[in-house]
Amino acid sequence: MFDLLRKDKTFFDDFFGEIAGSKNALMKTDIKENDTSYTFEIDLPGFDKKDIKVGIENGYLTVSASKNDEVEEKKDNYIRRERHFGSFTRSFYVGNVKLDTLAANYKDGILSIDVPKEIKEETKYLEIK
Repeated sequence: MFDLLRKDKTFFDDFFGEIAGSKNALMKTDIKENDTSYTFEIDLPGFDKKDIKVGIENGYLTVSASKNDEVEEKKDNYIRRERHFGSFTRSFYVGNVKLDTLAANYKDGILSIDVPKEIKEETKYLEIK
């Protein structure tokens, strides 16, 4: 049942599996290259659009999401309370792009961000007469 001999896993990794907070469980990202842009598809299941922030700073695209849910259930004098708190961030180097050139969409727990490719200027030489 438990694979305790693996050095990269602990007892708690086996027992709880990939739960929220596990580095492997959240913000899995696929990056597709198109002719003029890159499309980032980031898994963010269970988050509301208002809880997700996307920014650009020093050439890095940063995506962060935070969650603060509390559930309370009263039944037959039994109270069950569950709280889920968490904040997750990932950054990707995208070069010299501006925030207003990005396009983002969030649907069915997947955040899609289109980032235009960095346009590199062609080296030009001055004609010497």
